[in-house]
Amino acid sequence: MTSPADWDVVVLGAGAAGLMAGLRAAQCGARTLVLEKNARPGVKILMSGGTRCNITHDCDNRGIIDAYGTSGKFLHSALAAFGVQDTLDFFHAAGVATKIEGPGKIFPVSDRATDVLAALVAGLHHSGATLTLGEPATDLIKTDGGFEVVTPSRRITCRRVIVTTGGRSYPGSGTTGDGYTLAAKFGHSIIPPRPALTPIVSPAPWVTSLRGITLPDVVLTLTGATPRPTVCRGALLFAHFGLTGPVALDLSRWVSGSPTPSQLTLAVDFLPEVREAELDAWLQAESLASGRKLLATVLADRLPNRIATTLLALCGLAEDRRAAGLSKADRQRLARAIKQTVIPVSGTLGFAKAEVTAGGVPLDEVHSKSMESKRQPGLHFAGEVLDLDGPIGGYNFQAAWSTGWLAGQSAASLALDESRTLGLTR
Repeated sequence: MTSPADWDVVVLGAGAAGLMAGLRAAQCGARTLVLEKNARPGVKILMSGGTRCNITHDCDNRGIIDAYGTSGKFLHSALAAFGVQDTLDFFHAAGVATKIEGPGKIFPVSDRATDVLAALVAGLHHSGATLTLGEPATDLIKTDGGFEVVTPSRRITCRRVIVTTGGRSYPGSGTTGDGYTLAAKFGHSIIPPRPALTPIVSPAPWVTSLRGITLPDVVLTLTGATPRPTVCRGALLFAHFGLTGPVALDLSRWVSGSPTPSQLTLAVDFLPEVREAELDAWLQAESLASGRKLLATVLADRLPNRIATTLLALCGLAEDRRAAGLSKADRQRLARAIKQTVIPVSGTLGFAKAEVTAGGVPLDEVHSKSMESKRQPGLHFAGEVLDLDGPIGGYNFQAAWSTGWLAGQSAASLALDESRTLGLTR
């Protein structure tokens, strides 16, 4: 007869998905252990959103699914089990009031990621789960009764394991890709990890000279990295290395996925609300009505002054050029520059500055209704270790909460069923 395991469920990693998986597994009645290799849990939660933690997005579950594109269908069951409203209810019940910023980002009113983490840790302890810190899983071995988790100090037996070790983004927080090795050991193929939601590097001096300038609404179009141009719209920030801000971060996964990023074409539309023909007509009218004004001053009515003078230089027009006598060719060249300036690209700042990881355990190797491996029964995955990365705006945290909750619920239910079948119920 199979001997009892030390635990019903062991969760590897106490990040967003792991904490949620652990507390849900324990809520469902499973003896649950959460192992974290860091000296404290949720390090990446504390770093996220500029230490504010963008908890989720202001939309329904369908909005989360749509934001993930073709991968979104994988989240149907997870969101049905624990969706956007469930997330808000959970944190509100824990005393974390929330607010909506910009185009739908939801943050704690306190602007403190520490409040989010405290709510999760309190929920974990209240559930009855055990959290052990500073104890990494160095190996995972399949046994007749489940698994044996090997750590530097002991061997732990359990019915089921949930891998929530994250990806490789922000490696300083401990996310160094440990879960990929464990997944591969049990037959999973690993889609090569690459940084996503990371700043884009440009070698152009004119780009880096604009550092510090923020534009609240631009359109960036990337061509060459995918079968069709990829377009994103949002705020853009120029930095000493190139580009950051939501619109650049959202495009970065395709830049990092290209073997030759310098061959990509990145075009910026500085005034997406205005058509190029309208800009040409406006410049013509200003040339007639405001001829004594500097052309840079005219442009500064619609664009930051440093952007205006940079565009003049890119068009071969002098900074002290007057608006009067602007030729049709000059007008059209300037209007085109406002709408289609090409920004050279050389790469990204990589995993060190990436908010999430693209790649990981393929979704078609995991049961979406239970988060259980199709390669190894009893092994579950949740969170960033999966090949599931969404745009900026709280989508990735929502996927972590939802897949973690479903993995914990499924693993607990199945572990308890197995114990009852073997006559090992407590």
